[in-house]
Amino acid sequence: MTDDMTRGVPDLPGGQWYDNDAGPLVRPYAMTGGRTHPGPCGVPFDLIALVTLDPGAPATDHVALGPEHRALIELCRTETQSVAELAADADLPVGVVRVLLGDLVELGSVTVSRPVPPAHLPDERILREVIDGLRAL
Repeated sequence: MTDDMTRGVPDLPGGQWYDNDAGPLVRPYAMTGGRTHPGPCGVPFDLIALVTLDPGAPATDHVALGPEHRALIELCRTETQSVAELAADADLPVGVVRVLLGDLVELGSVTVSRPVPPAHLPDERILREVIDGLRAL
């Protein structure tokens, strides 16, 4: 190891963009093309929004998509996931995932839905009465 490497200065030209342990560093704005908000789709991408691969989606040329887009599509292929889960599994910042999901919604590759709010769920008392009634059968 050279003296430059021990001081954290890499030997190679352009090497300042690399971390020996983490690999190449890609800035978040590079993944989103400098955008910070999802497109004009108007879909709320809060952390608990559920993202599903649209089975009726038109065949999208996945080669034209960036690697991060393709990674999100692959993560949604197996099961519905929240925006927070996708960000964690893809190892990307949530803001980047929101922008990328906006692109995928506009392409028709994924759909986004909201979970049922607790206020709209049936009362626990009613559910217990139903369970007790089924047990009594």
